[in-house]
Amino acid sequence: METIVCDNEEALGRRAAGDGAETIRRAVTRNGSAAIVVATGTSQFAMLSALIAAEGIDWSKVTGFHLDEYIGLDADHPASFRRYLRERFVDKVPLKAFHYIDGQADPQAECERLKALIGAVRIGAAFVGIGENGHLAFNDPPADFEAADPFMVVALAESARRQQVNEGWFGSLEDVPTHAISMTVPQIMSAERIICSVPQRRKAEAVRATVEGPVTPDVPASILQRHEAATLYLDRDSASLLSTT
Repeated sequence: METIVCDNEEALGRRAAGDGAETIRRAVTRNGSAAIVVATGTSQFAMLSALIAAEGIDWSKVTGFHLDEYIGLDADHPASFRRYLRERFVDKVPLKAFHYIDGQADPQAECERLKALIGAVRIGAAFVGIGENGHLAFNDPPADFEAADPFMVVALAESARRQQVNEGWFGSLEDVPTHAISMTVPQIMSAERIICSVPQRRKAEAVRATVEGPVTPDVPASILQRHEAATLYLDRDSASLLSTT
């Protein structure tokens, strides 16, 4: 796992998007198509803005997959990840296809539907973030590092739900759904390249545990240490607790 520290959040987004765009271009050149995974949350704002502006990507040959979604939340709810991705990414680039997670479908049937879709491709780039509790997607601690399927139903930790309130997506903890469909850790780790964007001071403790601590389900993102082509993009604030930057 490589760690890159940028001066600020905007520079972080440009660097992560630039490296991700190059990965997509190479995959299209090599294979004639590319498949990617896209995350949500405030940590992805700068990166996504830079990615949709990247030059030289033939988006018509790119298929996208959705990382996680709340169960039971309407697709037009302000906190819906489907709405987030539609407004900030999918409607802005002419993708070949984008496979949303339908949080209003039967959860187990939806996991099976997504399993069939993602099983037919090789993910070239996974654009992800890290939660304040160290979660990767909605794999809260202790995460299942041996999950057999690419998607599963998860119960959300209170810390993850509080983060959503603090970021302004929900008015209160009671408003935040208690369960979600999440891409599993092994599926994320199967991507050829992982682009992990983590700005802001509130993520500093999770970053330190991810980078300098042991690989443990109690810090789900620590598994990125074992990926041969994972890069953690930080700003000065999120890197502030690292012993060396």
